[in-house]
Amino acid sequence: MLGPGDVWGAWHLDPVVIVVVAVVALAYGVGVRRLWRARRGRALPVRRVVCFYGGLSAVVFALLSPLDALGGSLFSAHMVQHLTLMVVAPPLLVYGAPLVPVALALPLGPRRATLRLGKRSSLRKVALLVGAPVTVWVVHMGALWAWHIPSLYDGALRNDFLHVLEHASFFTTALLFWSVVIAPARRTGASYGTRLALVFGTALQSGALGAILTFASVALYAVHAEGAQAWGLSALEDQRLAGVIMWIPAGAAYLATMSITLVRALKDMEARMRRADDPSGVSLGSSKEPARPAPVAARLGDK
Repeated sequence: MLGPGDVWGAWHLDPVVIVVVAVVALAYGVGVRRLWRARRGRALPVRRVVCFYGGLSAVVFALLSPLDALGGSLFSAHMVQHLTLMVVAPPLLVYGAPLVPVALALPLGPRRATLRLGKRSSLRKVALLVGAPVTVWVVHMGALWAWHIPSLYDGALRNDFLHVLEHASFFTTALLFWSVVIAPARRTGASYGTRLALVFGTALQSGALGAILTFASVALYAVHAEGAQAWGLSALEDQRLAGVIMWIPAGAAYLATMSITLVRALKDMEARMRRADDPSGVSLGSSKEPARPAPVAARLGDK
């Protein structure tokens, strides 16, 4: 068990995580550089690049920092780790729009092969099924509730393979969830109403689980009893702190997401009304036709 005096020396330098994060960071950086050198920077603003690297930093914080070891002792620390993998890192990574930069980082041959593979109808059907809003929500909420069943949770802390599977399921299902919520509608097919419903439903489920942990009269996770004692807490106090962390900070993140989504919906509605008033699509007082750049994905095989 990790005590207060051992925290700062408890870095978890997993070589697999380090290599994956380094490769992704390098590939994204190379792709962004190629986009910007080709004067296509408007397709990927600086703020998205900053958010993507912020997401990678959150993954490092969750899996490599002393937080990982501390999560084995304190349920509250483990909850911070889980929320980082579900509510912090994935939306930042998705907002960074990594698909095009990473594709551009590939050599020309593999890049074209990837594009051809992505155009296969069978794979597109699978992608549409896996990425369907209802499917994504059910899978993501299933992972959230399943891994907080006391027997599965305790087993994950005692078994390295289950622990990796737990974190992978949280992270991958969260990536799918935030892809539906954040990505452009033309890519996911999800309306703003659907996105609001997904986030609202997720907030309710997360809040319900947080409330159960906060108001439970007994400690549900015996695996943390000894670790909590080392930090001067009872297992029940540690569990209640974890419940509050899941309930309030995560709820605030979902509320902020719903607010941003609603603002975007209103702006799009206003833009459509303006286009309806001006069918030509040209601003009054301008004699130039609006530029129509070719889709970035169609240009990936150019260079």
